[in-house]
Amino acid sequence: MNEKNFMKNSSNNNHQSKSTRDKGKEAEDRAVELLKGKGYEIIKRNFHFGRYGEIDIIAKDGKVLVFVEVRSCETKQYGSPVESITPQKQKAIRRVAEGYYFVNKLTDAESRYDVVTIDYSGTPEKIEHLVNAFW
Repeated sequence: MNEKNFMKNSSNNNHQSKSTRDKGKEAEDRAVELLKGKGYEIIKRNFHFGRYGEIDIIAKDGKVLVFVEVRSCETKQYGSPVESITPQKQKAIRRVAEGYYFVNKLTDAESRYDVVTIDYSGTPEKIEHLVNAFW
């Protein structure tokens, strides 16, 4: 499914009345659907590693392991979704990714960090997939 069809098939009418947890899960579900439509294989969702945090989605794009952060917003009052991924958040994601390598005994798998953003401030909402968003 391409991004235009994905946006047509979704609605943000119910989004504003949901809890923060439900909104996050909905955004992650939409990101999974988008990634699968692009041919990604979803390996794991919500991978936690100790006190360092979690990675929303771990996927494979061919042979490349992809750690995906999902961000959404309803207003631009605090900036765009991608702006909310601070250097500290990037560092935490990298540490959790290292934990994934450790737990799964991976040593030389190629990987990258992608971001999927969903902006609910307009109609229809806008979804973007940023490949190799940070290092």
